[in-house]
Formats: sequence, structure tokens, C-alpha cells
Amino acid sequence: MLPITLRQLQVFESVARNLNHSRAAAELYLSQPAVSMQIKQAENAVGLPLFEQVGKKIHLTAAGNELLHYARSMLQLMLEMESVFDEMKGLERGQLSIAVVSTANYFMPQLLAKLIQAHPKIQVGLSVANRDAVIRQLTENVADLAIMGQPPPGTEMRADAFMQNPLVVIAAPGHPLAHAKKIQPRQLASETFLLRERGSGTRGVVERFFASHNLALPAHMEMDTNEAIKQSVQAGMGIGIISQHGIELELETNRLVVLDVDHFPIVRHWYIVHRKDKRPSTAAQEFELFLLEESQGLVKQNATSVE
Repeated sequence: MLPITLRQLQVFESVARNLNHSRAAAELYLSQPAVSMQIKQAENAVGLPLFEQVGKKIHLTAAGNELLHYARSMLQLMLEMESVFDEMKGLERGQLSIAVVSTANYFMPQLLAKLIQAHPKIQVGLSVANRDAVIRQLTENVADLAIMGQPPPGTEMRADAFMQNPLVVIAAPGHPLAHAKKIQPRQLASETFLLRERGSGTRGVVERFFASHNLALPAHMEMDTNEAIKQSVQAGMGIGIISQHGIELELETNRLVVLDVDHFPIVRHWYIVHRKDKRPSTAAQEFELFLLEESQGLVKQNATSVE
């Protein structure tokens, strides 16, 4: 087997993650022929094909899947090595890739703006996606850490709570229950709910809430984003359960109201999640400390705005 270069591993990992030469080329600022050449050289080094084409799509071969495992481990070690040497030099710089679930995007930009202002040498990348995609980015080592409301199962990830995440029941201002007090769970059973897709953290809370009161899940419509839920609730299509962090603007402009439902808000937490086998960079450590400090002020600000 011929020696395989770090550059070949970088190109291979990008193509394997994107399953597309053009997207990998754009990501690495290379031409598509240059990407194809690096993949060919990597295949020559391994002595086996790494990709196979089925129709217009490419897929990893068995050898490609094996190489991807080692490539990610080696690339991760290289990044950790660079971070260690930067720390030894006393440098506060580096890159930080953060993946957040869509609801967290309501408060993350303002926190990141403060982080960048305090640490201008750190280059921050932010990816907003649904929970499954965020977990995949962590697993594939695309993201250094993630922000989500429901940590993934298993023992491969570490999750640290840093801020409360209250879930509230929302309705349009003209809804019959808008001014009711101490609404009981059984009163909600006849309502139409607008819910996130199966597997989402919020959806699980809703299902457990009704089950705990021996009630079947009410009639509902599934939405793939919180924005879709908010717009549909405003239009009078039903009621929803959503993070309080995502409705500040709508409450201020009287486009939505929070219903006074018994047993609500349901208080969950936001978590910082990262792989246990990945040594956190200086930038990642700074970000975690920063989040823990700044989130306390954000909680007080949100509490004041709702009172």
C-alpha cells in the first residue's frame, strides 16, 4: 500500500460526507478535476475503489467506509495537535463549528455576536438544522459541539445543561381559550395541535404530557419547522407547544398568546453536546465558559419580557 497523504484524506472525507464532487470542491476551494485527481490518488494508495456510481449518485464502497472511519480520526487528531500547539504559544485563535437545532437559533446569534466581539480571532461557523441532522454532524465530526434540547442517547456524547428551556402552549389571540384561566389537560384534548415531526424533542414532550394524564394524543398536524407552527397557529389552524425562547417577537406584537394551562410551562434545558472522544479546542472551551456566563443574563432578560 502506498502512503496516503493528509490532503488526500481531507478531500476524501469531504467527498464522502457530501457524496458529491462539486460540493466537496466548493467546500475545499478546489476545482472539480483537482478533487477527482486526489480521490484517484487515494484509491491508488489504498489499492481498492472508494466510491461506486449508481445512476447519477455516488456511494461509498466497503473500503470507502473503512477509510472514512480512519480519515475522521486522523483529521481530528491533527486539529487537536494544532490546538495544543496554539495553546502552548498562548494564542487565542482557531475555528469553532457549532450546530444548533432550529429553536436555539432564536437566541444563539446574539450570543455568538458577543463571543466574536470578545474573541475576534476565533472564526465561528454556525449550522442550523433539525435534531437528527445536528446529531449526524456531531457523529461525523463536522461540528465541534452542538446546542439542543434533548441530548442523543448512548454514551458516546457528553451533554451539559446550561440554560432552562420552558415550553409553553400557544394560540392565536382570538382563540376561545386565550383568556381562560387554569386550563386543564382534558380541555386541550378536543383541540387540534400543530406539532413537530416524530422524533423531535418537543414532540416527545407533548406525547408524554398527554400520556401522563391518561389522554390520547389529540388530533394534530405535523410541521417540520417551528416557524411553520407559529404561522399556522397565528392563522387559527390550531394550538401549539413551543419553546418560549422562540416566540418573544410574536408576544410583543400580540400575534400569539401563551395559554394558562395547568402543569405548564414544562421546563426542560438547553444542552451543550460534544463527543467524549474529541479533545475540546481552546475555542470550544472558551465558548462553553462564555455560554454558561451569558445564558444567565439571557434567562433573566426573557423572564422580564414575559412578565
